[in-house]
Amino acid sequence: MHENMKQEWASFDSGIDVSTAVELRIMETTDLHVHLYPYDYYADCPNPDLGLSRLAELIDIARQQVPNCLLFDNGDFLQGTPVGDFFAYDRGLREGDLHPVMAAMNTLRYDAITLGNHEFNYGLGFLEKSLMQAEFPVVSANILRQSAARIRDDQHFTTPYKLLRRKVTDRAGRAHDICIGVIGVAPPQITTWERQALLGQIQTRDMVDSVRAWVPEMREAGADIVVLLAHSGIGAIRHTENMENAVIPLAAIEGVDVVLSGHSHQVFPSRTFADIPGVDIARGTVCGKPTVMSGFFGSHLGLIDLSLIRSGGRWEMLDSAVSTRALRDAAQTLIPPAPQQRKVPLDSPKVRRIVASAHEAVLESIRQPIGRSTTAINSFFVYLGKSAATGLVAEAQRSFIVQKLAGSAHADLPVLSSVAPPKAGGLAGPRNFTNIASGVLTLRSLADLYVYPNRIAALRLTGRDILLWLERAASAYNRIMPGMGEQNLMDFRFAGYNFEVLYGLDYRIDLTAPARFEPDGTEISPDHARIRSVRWQGEPLDPDAEFIVCTNSFRAHGAGGFAGACPDAIVFEDAAITRDVLRDYVATQEAVSVCADMPFSFLPVPGASAVLRTGLAAHDHLDVIAKHQPELLGVDPKGFLRVKIAL
Repeated sequence: MHENMKQEWASFDSGIDVSTAVELRIMETTDLHVHLYPYDYYADCPNPDLGLSRLAELIDIARQQVPNCLLFDNGDFLQGTPVGDFFAYDRGLREGDLHPVMAAMNTLRYDAITLGNHEFNYGLGFLEKSLMQAEFPVVSANILRQSAARIRDDQHFTTPYKLLRRKVTDRAGRAHDICIGVIGVAPPQITTWERQALLGQIQTRDMVDSVRAWVPEMREAGADIVVLLAHSGIGAIRHTENMENAVIPLAAIEGVDVVLSGHSHQVFPSRTFADIPGVDIARGTVCGKPTVMSGFFGSHLGLIDLSLIRSGGRWEMLDSAVSTRALRDAAQTLIPPAPQQRKVPLDSPKVRRIVASAHEAVLESIRQPIGRSTTAINSFFVYLGKSAATGLVAEAQRSFIVQKLAGSAHADLPVLSSVAPPKAGGLAGPRNFTNIASGVLTLRSLADLYVYPNRIAALRLTGRDILLWLERAASAYNRIMPGMGEQNLMDFRFAGYNFEVLYGLDYRIDLTAPARFEPDGTEISPDHARIRSVRWQGEPLDPDAEFIVCTNSFRAHGAGGFAGACPDAIVFEDAAITRDVLRDYVATQEAVSVCADMPFSFLPVPGASAVLRTGLAAHDHLDVIAKHQPELLGVDPKGFLRVKIAL
């Protein structure tokens, strides 16, 4: 039992028989993104800090420490590494095949899971096949086949909730019955982000409205405790319709007892969420409800320990303790259980065997050569305007779209290509950078260049749209003050996949100006402007001129809040995913040679310097940013290389 829970019991009314207390441990995994084996497929090397097969050891130990345990997954388990792509595109799932994620989860005896937005990346058919052999309930209250006038009359993609009837033992070893209600939700933006694949097949509702409608029925049906699997992060305090990160208003719903969160790839409790009204990082609660978020890629196991007692015919929660266990700290965490604690068979070796066969098959696939490059390709300095990684993707996109629009009504319009770096550090850590040496390019190289299964698309936008598009991307930077040294260059809240760079233009960024947009895309002020001197073919950009902008399906349908991006502006969509377009482009070249120069640069900031956080391997490529007079400042606590640059 957690120490503060022991203290709570010690101070409790002596009239309560503490031997009847039940300790219930709720465990969470979230945002696994098909990280089953402790391996970085993009770098083609082991990574012991991630993977469900490693996390299985922590799960087994956690089970041995408490007699009553439940294990849940909070979504985004099906896509995110070449393993996911291999089973979706290369090998496929044949009749009776068991997806390795489901095989691992079955072996680990998950009690229930919910769906995240990335479960839908490969289409509805593949998702249905993948879930077919799950030996546990899959719950989702706001993902629908068809909505109805009343929420409770909706036709759901999966069951909205499930009642888990379990036997639990108290401190004296006596058995009791308990009913645990489990309900799940995911961001309603799924139908926007995956519109091309889901249109006419899936609808969504607001997460808060859905949970609020179903919890009373769960209680009426006998739920003693309601556990919410919310594939959603901790965002705004007030509920707004169809918000993406809604944990705070979700936790405030009457009848919800426990919240498991995710989606935003963060850890809760942590200092990241200090000083938010209603959030208590010391107790691990949101609106008074125990809440946990356990990182991503299998980096952490989330734990909520509840003290329960049955009184007056109902179960009461007397106390809770919330914590996370990191794989990085596994050496300290993996301690033998006390002799008196119940032991269970360790499943970890079996999990490793299950995922090992998929792992080997994927390695064989991604090591296939498809071309060669005469230059190194990396994303270490993408925020400084130097990245061959985005340049290669931009040229492949542009070449494909120009061919497809030939002879169409749009053929005479100038073509720009917009690319955001899928790997540029951020929450995923210092290894999250593209780093490909010159020489042979393999399928692994292409996966490293473009990690998402987005489809290729093109928009027809005005110069006015494009100016706002660039302002949205330039909000990635902190405001840099002249005459000050060692200011952090990047706003760490900004997601790298929203840093769109428009190839085909030439423009400057004024870092001394305030950002026009918040990291989530909310406009701060229309008077704020960082983008300067935008030129196309040497001439100032005409706000009324029209352009074709090559992009991907995720962005084209409105994800990220970029000006003009909406279904009505789409002039071309294709079933081909961007990575396949990239593969075909590389395969047709004798050798690709990509310049690291990007279409933007900074206006000078007199007397100022900034600090860029990048990957350790960037040390070998500092010559690319020589004009910024790079100075190494060492490695920060998270493992990023800190580089001081002149502006």
